[in-house]
Amino acid sequence: MIDHNGWYSAARHVPSLHFNQRADSQDISLLVLHNISLPPGQFGSSHIEQFFTGQLDASEHPFFTHIANLEVSAHCLIRRDGEVVQFVSFLDRAWHAGASSFAGRDKCNDYSIGIELEGTDYVAYTDAQYQALSELAGELMRHYPQITLERVTGHQYIAPLRKSDPGLVFDWGRFRRELG
Repeated sequence: MIDHNGWYSAARHVPSLHFNQRADSQDISLLVLHNISLPPGQFGSSHIEQFFTGQLDASEHPFFTHIANLEVSAHCLIRRDGEVVQFVSFLDRAWHAGASSFAGRDKCNDYSIGIELEGTDYVAYTDAQYQALSELAGELMRHYPQITLERVTGHQYIAPLRKSDPGLVFDWGRFRRELG
């Protein structure tokens, strides 16, 4: 269930400061799927949460020196075990899409919800992640009826020259079947 403040009741809440208000909270009409792993290709640490909350220690891994000062976030992260972590209220604009366009409309952050899957473009996602994603996406589509199956997309499709996530291993057919 999504409460009146835009928080998903089945998620663990870890609020981020990397967001701002949407120009129009009635304009939530796109769901964007991403992937992330920190360090790249490694799973199960708290580094993603630290990154999205501005607390990533650059000295913990050489890759972190390149990203530690970035101000990015997503609305939610789905960990490998299916746990959902929410960083930003769905009513607010998370900073996940960057320069992007969907169906001829730019600035996807303005009207989208961003969901990160803990993973990479080349490692299959887990059964628990597909189940959690289907439950969350279904709830989002009920709560925000402008988000239809046709308006669920990957970062690779809204920023094709810049991004490749959620990657070729993401099983869109399975996701759509499980969403039902």
